[in-house]
Amino acid sequence: MLRYVVRRLLQLVVVILVLSLLLFAWLRSLPGGPVSALLGERATEESRRALTAQLGLDQPIFVQYFRFLGRALSGDFGNSTGVAPGSTAMEVFSQRFPATIELSVLAIIIAVLLGIPLGYLAARRRGGWFDNLSVIGSLIGVAVPVFFLAFLLKYLFAVQLGWLPSAGRQTSGIDATRVTGFFVLDGIMTQEWDAALDALLHLILPAMALATIPFAVIFRITRAAVLDVLDEDYVRTAESKGLTTPVVRRRHVLRNAMLPVVTTIGLQTGALLAGAVLTERVFGYPGVGEALAIGFERRDYPVLQLLIIIAAMVYVLVNLLVDVSYALIDPRIRTR
Repeated sequence: MLRYVVRRLLQLVVVILVLSLLLFAWLRSLPGGPVSALLGERATEESRRALTAQLGLDQPIFVQYFRFLGRALSGDFGNSTGVAPGSTAMEVFSQRFPATIELSVLAIIIAVLLGIPLGYLAARRRGGWFDNLSVIGSLIGVAVPVFFLAFLLKYLFAVQLGWLPSAGRQTSGIDATRVTGFFVLDGIMTQEWDAALDALLHLILPAMALATIPFAVIFRITRAAVLDVLDEDYVRTAESKGLTTPVVRRRHVLRNAMLPVVTTIGLQTGALLAGAVLTERVFGYPGVGEALAIGFERRDYPVLQLLIIIAAMVYVLVNLLVDVSYALIDPRIRTR
């Protein structure tokens, strides 16, 4: 197992290096380039040439890349030019990453807590009204765009009913102590329960919007996996031996149906950042997704490079955790 993990971590290094090269070349091929982003549209030709030379952009692309790679390995991705002028790209990341982690964790918890039980119940009641309604609901969840659902939730629960906050991470009037950058966790650690509750309320609407597609996918995969397992001979054999229903469900049905579900959960967790870009934009939630959207609008290349590389690292690491969890769920995989 340790050898497998080390091999996958080495693959992660190769993936990140290749991605960084492609990302570096792609960003510099976009119209305008870093010089236009820094100087603006009114820049003179003389100032453009001077800044180009100062930044080393007149050098061959591979020379520029290795210089960038050397700075990146020391944690220097440059200064933000659009998302947070005056701050470094690393500071933008450290300020916004906890917000996106909080949002993504709550979203995947909602998706898992609803998707797996409902998928199992739908499979057990195959062809019934609950199964049919659940399938229709999951199709709607996949079909409705995230940003449209986010606007609906915001309009209904924040604007019309006023039950939940419409934007931000925390009410500005609350004097909360910052410890980790995770507002809910900070409130619990410092026992500032009003701050923790307020931060949680700000998370509910964006998390519900972000959880829609993962929930629908997890539900459908769980339902399909349970249906496949229910038709297996060992399930019928266990039932014929007189094992109780809870034992059959836990030992034979759920455990064997969990492998494809775990894969789906891992993939959906890694892909949450794509939905977070739209969700955070709608709710004015100051996370990595909103920073990516602003970075593209204002051509903030240092921030874009860092955030996209971090997103790729998170995606690969999540998939590594999924592969390791296979061996915990199914011991047969440990011998392969």
